[in-house]
Amino acid sequence: MLSLTALLHARNDALRLGRCLETVYPCDEIVVIDHGSTDRTLRIARDYGAKIIGVAPETEGSSDLKQLVSTEWVICLDPRESLSEALAARLFEWKWNQAVGADEKAYALLLREENEQGWIEDPVPQTRVVPANWDRWNGRFPANQRALPVLEGKLLRFAFP
Repeated sequence: MLSLTALLHARNDALRLGRCLETVYPCDEIVVIDHGSTDRTLRIARDYGAKIIGVAPETEGSSDLKQLVSTEWVICLDPRESLSEALAARLFEWKWNQAVGADEKAYALLLREENEQGWIEDPVPQTRVVPANWDRWNGRFPANQRALPVLEGKLLRFAFP
């Protein structure tokens, strides 16, 4: 079975982080890259067993995952996001059925975002599940790649705490 790390960049996300971390139960490890939080973000991350890595607030990306994680694969999340139950179930299935060393380069996820008018589906899948040796970044998230397989389920982004 493959192993998976939830990787999050956080800064003063105490109001959102717990909801996100509640849903990452398919992950074998949680890594929170903290950008200088002054609220309870670090305490919440520790309560969920996260490995915390402190960086300068202006640090942008996650360029060398191999040094940050101990798993083969990484799912990149924002503290405002949560895995839907369907996505969590699919990740368990994927981990169990995926052959170690398979040739997939990455996987994409569909995003459903809450805003003032309700929920909006983003039709463009986002590259979010990547191997630990991934080397293409767009800031804190993997750079989007075209024609990737999309894992079933939704990534939910909450606009309000």
